Amino acid sequence: MQRPVESTDQALESIERGTDEILTAEGLREKLALGRPLRVKAGFDPTAPDLHLGHTVLINKMRQFQDLGHEVLFLIGDFTGMIGDPTGKNVTRKPLSRDEVIENARTYEQQIFRILDPERTLVVFNSSWMGAMSAADLVALAAKHTVARMLERDDFSKRFRGGQPIAIHEFLYPLVQGYDSVALRADVELGGTDQKFNLLVGRQLQEAFGQPPQVVITMPLLEGLDGVQKMSKSLGNYVGIAEPPGEMFGKLMSISDELMWRYFELLSFRPMTEIRAWRAAVAEGANPRDIKFRLGEELVDRFHGSGAGARARDDFIARFQQGAVPEDLPEVELAAEAGALPIANVLRDAGLAASTSEAMRLIKQGAVRIDGARVEDPRLACTAGPGRVFQVGKRRFAKVTIL
Repeated sequence: MQRPVESTDQALESIERGTDEILTAEGLREKLALGRPLRVKAGFDPTAPDLHLGHTVLINKMRQFQDLGHEVLFLIGDFTGMIGDPTGKNVTRKPLSRDEVIENARTYEQQIFRILDPERTLVVFNSSWMGAMSAADLVALAAKHTVARMLERDDFSKRFRGGQPIAIHEFLYPLVQGYDSVALRADVELGGTDQKFNLLVGRQLQEAFGQPPQVVITMPLLEGLDGVQKMSKSLGNYVGIAEPPGEMFGKLMSISDELMWRYFELLSFRPMTEIRAWRAAVAEGANPRDIKFRLGEELVDRFHGSGAGARARDDFIARFQQGAVPEDLPEVELAAEAGALPIANVLRDAGLAASTSEAMRLIKQGAVRIDGARVEDPRLACTAGPGRVFQVGKRRFAKVTIL
């Protein structure tokens, strides 16, 4: 039984929120009008044990599909993880060991159900079908794509023109990812904008295997706390979904007022009508800090339970709004030729530590915070962006802007 057009239009409006591109929008409309739950796939390679808010942009979209009555296929790429995704890399990526993949995959399963509905989620591993594939089967799969098409990928093309090596196994990555859509008979696949080529390979392979091509939905890459580079643990500009409530809230309070709206659009479940009303209120003079509190409370509640956000807010106010940070906070500007500075250098040059060795020691002692969040990695790279409050111990503060 077909859904009424109005229902399809409402579903499209919900799905289109925050997306970068839908290929094709008309194809999605047709699938939504089929009157059956769609099979919505998104794949994650378990390359790191912890998920951050950047990952949840995709997971939030999956939850929206669930709320519309569709079936979510959360694909853990334990097989592709051992190949190593070459997307955006200018060198061959080191594959993970089987043990690393299994351990990281286990933590993924523990984290995703803070957002997804377990009863509407099917967690699958692509080793289930790829591990059973023979060498002859893999050769037959490779025959369904061409080297010329592979070299249309921007990163492969640049490496080829620059004389940098491309290992044969790297060509297998988009093929295997595409075949996952065949194995799962996916109706829709979600991915970041950097995954567009791989997602389109899935459409092409489905047609080659006699299946209707999936609709591809690309999601934007969320900027990190610096508002410049995409959120990444290696850059230190991330908010982990398993971080303690106070640290998560403090990090969210550090984002710029403009970036706040981007986070609302991609991370919040609040209606866009409500968010637009808040934005209008800020334009008319409302304090953006109060709106940012709502963002922090919502996200902390999502990952730590109802009430955790309000407690984190109250703690933040007690520490940072009631005299914990001095009013005459020194402001320092530091130049970063490479776009980032090691945190030890930042602490030294901002006058918060006598030397980089002392800075490293203070970090290891847990005495260093950025915007209220404790720094645990002494090798953290602080990227260029708006001023952030660096704190050493209880009394040393500086607002540091890295240029």
